Amino acid sequence: MVLTSRLLFTIRNGPPRAYPSALLTRPALFAMPHRTVSTQSSDDPSSRPAATFSVSPVPKNPLGEGRYIRTAAALIIGDELLNGKTHDTNGNFLAKWCFERGIDLKRIEVIADDEDQIIEASRRMVKNYDFVVTSGGIGPTHDDITYASLAKAFSQSLAHHPETLTRMSQMIKHRTWMATQTPQQRAATERMALFPDKAEVLFVAEDIWVPVVRLEGKLCIFPGIPSLFQKMITALTPLLPLPPWAERPSRIQVFTERPESMIAPYLTKLQTRLRPHGIQIGSYPVLGQGVFVSLIGRDRPLTTTSTPPTQFQETRAGDRDEANTKDGPRILLADVVREVEREIGGQVVSEEEVAQRKGQCKELTAPVAIAASMGAERTVNMLKAKY
Repeated sequence: MVLTSRLLFTIRNGPPRAYPSALLTRPALFAMPHRTVSTQSSDDPSSRPAATFSVSPVPKNPLGEGRYIRTAAALIIGDELLNGKTHDTNGNFLAKWCFERGIDLKRIEVIADDEDQIIEASRRMVKNYDFVVTSGGIGPTHDDITYASLAKAFSQSLAHHPETLTRMSQMIKHRTWMATQTPQQRAATERMALFPDKAEVLFVAEDIWVPVVRLEGKLCIFPGIPSLFQKMITALTPLLPLPPWAERPSRIQVFTERPESMIAPYLTKLQTRLRPHGIQIGSYPVLGQGVFVSLIGRDRPLTTTSTPPTQFQETRAGDRDEANTKDGPRILLADVVREVEREIGGQVVSEEEVAQRKGQCKELTAPVAIAASMGAERTVNMLKAKY
């Protein structure tokens, strides 16, 4: 007879203990749970109407009328990130979000659940950047100290936010465990609505009770749960003073099979020529395949005293006429790309092709990694046997 792992566990330990579904997943504390469930119970969200909340109106521009976010920084908070338990995906999502909206993400810092570190980093970032995001540390447990630390950083007291408490209660009132909470447990739950008392509170989604708490007009506090972080950043977007479309960059990638060392001298000279004009060149090798050369630019105008490089004169006359402005002729990214293709023997590739080639690289390196790990294990076993 072959025993399944679940049956073997039951024989040894008895049937698994049933926990209220709300205690199994932390996101349920913040957002409406999914309607698809495997069993019917008093906790079943499909048996009750979904709670919906109003969204905050667009607030006054905290940077001043006519100004918009140019620079950003992120403070990713959590011991679990520094001890390897959790892999940070929020920083990567924010980087993509910023790039797509023309915001220059200058810094991502990962720090511990430590009051002094949070205070120092938050003050420094608010001083230096237009938009600062924190992620993590706003739950109900002892190590969730982000709100309290940030209140101290900006000389504020802590106070329960009435509207947040109301929305929280509405969201979780159907949970069976609510009726059995002790005073200490209820205080822990309400701790998630204990904000710096002068903070701006922005409700960004109809189905999430937790708000974005903003300090100093710049620092926005988000939960660390990736699904909530991503949803709330996206929902906050219409409420932010973002750069106009003309300020947002384009990224074009050229792939070549030549070794990186063969194209390095040319790329170095190219970056020197183009840096004053806001075009950024990057080189990213893929093991065993070739190199992706990334070109990022906004087609910025040259100064009236500048002369466009002769290599970039291939643009059609109509395009060049459109590119010329009262500020002088522009360097068009398309012109640069054509030169790069020619000089490195490459071709433009789509984002999908980039992902595909990188995926192939992972498949190629996986057997090598497995073989290496097997070799290391055998070496350890040999040493154990010998000594």
